[in-house]
Amino acid sequence: MERYQVILAYDGSHFKGFQRQANVRSVQGVVESALHKLNWQGKSILAAGRTDTGAHATGQVIAFDLDWDHDPHDLMQALNNHLPMDVVARDAKRVCASFHPRYDASWRKYFYRIYCQPARDPFLEPYAWRVWPDVELSCLCEAARPLVGAHDFSSFGTPPQSGGNTVRCVLKSYWKQEAPYLVYEIVGQAFLYHMVRRIVFMLVRIAQGMLELTDLMHALELGACKDEIEGRVVDPSKRLVHGLAPAQGLILVEVQYPLEIVYLDEDTK
Repeated sequence: MERYQVILAYDGSHFKGFQRQANVRSVQGVVESALHKLNWQGKSILAAGRTDTGAHATGQVIAFDLDWDHDPHDLMQALNNHLPMDVVARDAKRVCASFHPRYDASWRKYFYRIYCQPARDPFLEPYAWRVWPDVELSCLCEAARPLVGAHDFSSFGTPPQSGGNTVRCVLKSYWKQEAPYLVYEIVGQAFLYHMVRRIVFMLVRIAQGMLELTDLMHALELGACKDEIEGRVVDPSKRLVHGLAPAQGLILVEVQYPLEIVYLDEDTK
């Protein structure tokens, strides 16, 4: 029995998110179904994160224990033979028995894609947020810069456990043009639930002139309306991050791990 790390890509359009749920189609569900056909005896795979309904991934990382008599490349091919067309295993490696794709991650990278035009495009809509009025790339870039660093992002999301720490460190935050999209790239050690989608919503509204950059700075300073938590009344207008960018624009691109700790050489088997 050995532990394997597998990198998945999937189109999230027809999944109710990553996490397995009763009576709905999930990424975890179809992957575990494929693994059972390879004589997997586990109860639940481990994952780097749980993407939302409709969100996509090119670099989701999972791990599981399996008795497998062939090399990891053969495992990847065997898994793909049993996966549906909207999920694919891109890579497979043996890892140390203690490896956990969520807790051992050094950082995570997400992309969020928007496109700007007055009418929807059926070929772009499943993979991006249509934004109108138009936005300038330079305005998006200016608004994204202050997010780099360690901040209390509780105005933008919630922690995995109730009452958990809401401080997160963002390593990169910038926009680029990849026609027909404008693409937001954000890299961080970890993220709160809905954090990226709320950030994108606010950045777009700033670029559209509906909010000011000072509103973003105030949201970072305000945290999770700490005055309200302490029992004082907060003006509703101060709760700045009301909106949530649609899930279909979000892509989990990459999860990075310390190589010298995680991966095993064949001669250590």
